[in-house]
Amino acid sequence: MLKKKLMQWASNIRQQADVHARFVLWDGQQLDLGHFSAPRVTVYIKEMAAIPYLLGASMSKLGEAYVKGKIDVEGKLGDIIQLGFTLVRHTPSDSRKLQRLARYFTHTRRSDMQAIQFHYDLSNAFYRLWLDRNMVYSCAYFAQGDEDLETAQLNKIDHILTKLQLKPGETLLDIGCGWGALVLRAAEKYGARCVGITLSQNQFELATERVKAAGLSGQVEIRLQDYRDVDGRFDKITSVGMFEHVGRKQLVPYFRRIHDLLNEGGLAMNHGITATRVDESDANFGASEFIDKYVFPNGELPHVSHAIAAMQEGGLEVFDVENLRRHYARTLSMWADNFEHHAAEIQQLIDAERYRVWRLYLAGCAYSFQHDQLAIYQVLCQRAGREAHSLPWSRRYMYPGQ
Repeated sequence: MLKKKLMQWASNIRQQADVHARFVLWDGQQLDLGHFSAPRVTVYIKEMAAIPYLLGASMSKLGEAYVKGKIDVEGKLGDIIQLGFTLVRHTPSDSRKLQRLARYFTHTRRSDMQAIQFHYDLSNAFYRLWLDRNMVYSCAYFAQGDEDLETAQLNKIDHILTKLQLKPGETLLDIGCGWGALVLRAAEKYGARCVGITLSQNQFELATERVKAAGLSGQVEIRLQDYRDVDGRFDKITSVGMFEHVGRKQLVPYFRRIHDLLNEGGLAMNHGITATRVDESDANFGASEFIDKYVFPNGELPHVSHAIAAMQEGGLEVFDVENLRRHYARTLSMWADNFEHHAAEIQQLIDAERYRVWRLYLAGCAYSFQHDQLAIYQVLCQRAGREAHSLPWSRRYMYPGQ
């Protein structure tokens, strides 16, 4: 019965989409999903128990079938990801049973630390293999479009710090500082005095080592600390790739905390991923469920309009908004290529399931950003209700030399 359903499903896909893919069943039978001389992708269905994952055809179910070894795939990674989305699009919605409503999680200090450490504390060696030399794990900025990854990541940091008009002697707080690239750049190039906070033990240890090696211990402090526990005031605040972990219901308190930590006339930059549907439901056919289970526990993405509304309610006025979706698509594609290039080394560091998870995650996210299923925005703001004396009248200052 299951095999018959699979054959009918494959026939329906072939009639609707003419996909250059072939299914090879556990008994050797082949099912072509289109008309071709040779398939771009071959899917090996290794056991009958894989069929419900295919017929359920959400990106989460397809991904889980691969991660659990119930199916194997051959072909270019981009073609494999494209096939997954094609299968889901041409499966009836009553079969997919996708989650249509936004999900909300409880975000405590303990749960947030556990979620961060689940993702970031695999090992520094793992991330070093596919990130750039400075280990910047966020969307790069391609000012000309042809930069290598390391240059584009430094472009991104400089783009942020230029928007903030960071000056020598000013204080900067980086919420979610990663392995320290931004605070190191802010201290070395701009002369700022910086505090970087993270909940990842591995990031904390390596960032601290990097600060010491750069001779900047008197200028940069790295803390293993929750943003809710930071005291004092800062001239500038950055949050890069962090507010995705805060939780939708916590956005107003989060931005209120940034407000309270800003000096009068200070500026803050929030750089983060957002949903593309205003109702904040899953726009990428169940991929968010897969990411929540295997990659980023408790991650929640607001629509940019909701993020901006939360900023205003939290006491921050927005002055500039920039969409970097295309930039993140290219960044993720470069990461995915690096991951493939170093596959043998990576498989020495992590188990087979986690290797498959990350392979799908990077390539799948690249696809989602390429096709506007996810977005990312840089939002510049200051404390609301003040005259913006510190801001120039135009945006030209953000693009020096151009």
